[in-house]
Amino acid sequence: MATYDHVFQANYDDLQLEPFALKGRWNKDFFKNDNPIVLELGCGKGEYTVGLGELYPDKNFIGIDIKGARMHKGAKDSFNKGMTNIAFLRTRIELITYFFDQAEVDEIWLTFSDPQMKKVNKRLTSTRFMKQYSQFMKPDGIVHVKTDSQFLYTYTKAMVEENELALEIDQSDLYGSGFNDEILSIQTHYESKWIAHGLNIKYLKFKLESRVNWKEPEVEIDFDVYHSGGRGVVKVKESVASNRLSRKKGS
Repeated sequence: MATYDHVFQANYDDLQLEPFALKGRWNKDFFKNDNPIVLELGCGKGEYTVGLGELYPDKNFIGIDIKGARMHKGAKDSFNKGMTNIAFLRTRIELITYFFDQAEVDEIWLTFSDPQMKKVNKRLTSTRFMKQYSQFMKPDGIVHVKTDSQFLYTYTKAMVEENELALEIDQSDLYGSGFNDEILSIQTHYESKWIAHGLNIKYLKFKLESRVNWKEPEVEIDFDVYHSGGRGVVKVKESVASNRLSRKKGS
């Protein structure tokens, strides 16, 4: 990864020693244009980052993940294609505010994130992360969520409703609904696996507001009956005992 000039890597210790050089300067110093910046958080192999970059050469895309071995594919593909509107950042998403300044980012994509059914603060659509995203998103910035997880889909809708965010698109069965969108037709490696196992793909698009106070939804949700977080072999069981999760406001 270190051989690519469009790949950046920084850990917590690095960021304590000195500020990340491109924070607030991605357009000027790296992309060298004023085009909108779009992030894919938890980009995996980078298929969406590269695919979006091909569809929209007038936007800049940054794929972010901690797993360099996965992300290497997207870095290599974009390099071989000579794409100048693509970058990759290897870091933990918990550190995201170290890398982007106020109003620097226009959109965020969350593609098949680990639903983190037992750990609300690790969900990439939790209010903890919404608060972080709002620190560097432009006013009315867009968040896209594409997921196989009924749990994450239900939780995210509840979070959007509880915080009165503007929900623009809600598809509980993206491909079965006949919804036609060129952007959403891009399929990641993991998405193809979920579809092959007969799982519906869900999609949410909402606007993110900058605010100080965020409210966790008080919601009880059935756990997914298969394991999607580890991104290994999917095992869909025909019947399992229902598991439930209850979160209290402010917890």
